[in-house]
Amino acid sequence: MFNLKKIKPSTYLMPQEAGMLVPGLVFGNEEIINDPSFEEPLKQVRNVAFLKGIQGHSIAMPDIHWGYGFPIGGVAAMDAETGVISPGGVGYDINCGVRLAVVKLPFAELNPAKKMELLKAIFRNVPSGVGQGSKDKQLSDSDYKSLIHLGAQWSIEQGYGLEVDLDHCESRGVIEGADLQAVSLEARKRGAKQLGSIGSGNHFVEIGAVQTIYLPEIAQAWGVNEGMTYVLIHSGSRGFGHQICQDTLNHFVKLGFAQGLPDKQLVAAPIQSDPGRTYFRAMASAANYAFNNRQQILHEVRQAFKQILKVPEEEIRLIYDVCHNIAKFETHAVNGVMKKLCVHRKGATRAFGAGSNELVPLYRTTGQPVIVPGDMGRASHLMVGLGNPLSWCSACHGAGRAKSRVQCLKYWRGRNPLLHMKEEGITVMAHSTQTIAEEMPDAYKNVDEVVQAVQDAGLAKMVARLKPELVVKG
Repeated sequence: MFNLKKIKPSTYLMPQEAGMLVPGLVFGNEEIINDPSFEEPLKQVRNVAFLKGIQGHSIAMPDIHWGYGFPIGGVAAMDAETGVISPGGVGYDINCGVRLAVVKLPFAELNPAKKMELLKAIFRNVPSGVGQGSKDKQLSDSDYKSLIHLGAQWSIEQGYGLEVDLDHCESRGVIEGADLQAVSLEARKRGAKQLGSIGSGNHFVEIGAVQTIYLPEIAQAWGVNEGMTYVLIHSGSRGFGHQICQDTLNHFVKLGFAQGLPDKQLVAAPIQSDPGRTYFRAMASAANYAFNNRQQILHEVRQAFKQILKVPEEEIRLIYDVCHNIAKFETHAVNGVMKKLCVHRKGATRAFGAGSNELVPLYRTTGQPVIVPGDMGRASHLMVGLGNPLSWCSACHGAGRAKSRVQCLKYWRGRNPLLHMKEEGITVMAHSTQTIAEEMPDAYKNVDEVVQAVQDAGLAKMVARLKPELVVKG
């Protein structure tokens, strides 16, 4: 339908049609591109190209699938002066992201009993499930003001983590410009008890072994060795961010910002308008909440390792924390001229390359870690960004769904997904068997194929393959 034209390895151009302000750009190998499920999200790639101020291309990653307005796996950069900002281009779970830590302890040396104890301790320590949060902690307005201003630094000052963690977070764990006055009372209520919790759906804490090293020099620089234990955390801004997104969508539609767009879910306000600025301040607040959320989850995981395996907190080293639902102001070259852009990444990861001034010295030397969770049965990946200007220095964020949740539930009805995972060597704990059925490995594309396409397209390179064995789901 879209007559995609291959212009480079795993890189396809979508021709510019009437109403599109820029062409589309699609990353993926032939098998991914030709999958029938790719057709519907490609319509969203086309629709995003209608947004005012969009620069370069409307971009799709290999893990693309249908989302609200924007496809999940979409990237769009808007001129910071003349462009728009779209809540659908960030998503409901603002700053949903992943955090990877490693432990020197060889995973294979842990006996099964200790592994089970560790999994149970994490399941106790970290609240998970729909609407779940802490029974003991509740954020006051004073807490909110501090945490959205400081980002992850706030949790560290409260005793949740190490100062060095900040050097291993995207933007050092804070998005500037957050303002609690831009956030509704309902959003504050929803997030008040949810800090330090996973949530539901595809969010998780995963533990396993670093299975394969592809780039030894990069891995060595980062302190990642074959066989060592890893911890992968996937969560976002919980009900706090969800409510901020919904409040903004309602407000933008009421103001008439959806008029003239091919899909009202793309509703967007001028970045330099009062509504646009207010959304950015609220979005930054949710982003900083999410940085704190993952910081506190890591703290509780560290406590579990300390309690069960006697591993000191400082020996559970954070490699990196990355956002994959965010809009950020960045400077990029547009037709040879450096320009300030608002880069929307929805289901996409920042992938700055070596030499970027945005990175701390270690990663400025190597390039930025790019963390790609796959599914709980096969693998996840650690990559290094190459700073490709075609994608506004972006890469994929995961495997991408291959089946809807409804399809998954239908397939697994009458079967035992927990037992199936156990037979595959994966132990899963969750509050809901429905969540497990919705998140079985067959729900996702093969992450190995996705990251290979990303590498072939020159967006990022594979550093290590991670094999899960212990999983906490919502």
